[in-house]
Amino acid sequence: MAHTRREKDKLLKRVNRIRGQVDALHKALEEEQECSSVLQLLASCRGAFNGLMAEIVEGHVRCHVLGTEIKPDSPKAQAADELIDLIKSYLK
Repeated sequence: MAHTRREKDKLLKRVNRIRGQVDALHKALEEEQECSSVLQLLASCRGAFNGLMAEIVEGHVRCHVLGTEIKPDSPKAQAADELIDLIKSYLK
């Protein structure tokens, strides 16, 4: 799925940050923290997961749907950019 070592490292760093956020959520629930704090942690986790999903979808579209033979200024590449922007907007 990650097409380069750099991409793989970047995705794994994101997952590690998400793990930290989920651990903080777990701790907040165990300690029976205020609802507003728990809800804020939930929103942070959701945003982090959505960001990860957007990044993986973008990589998939660029690598597997378009492929390397498509020129960046082609109509297909422009349509892919529009789709990626739409997905990112939806996931925010």
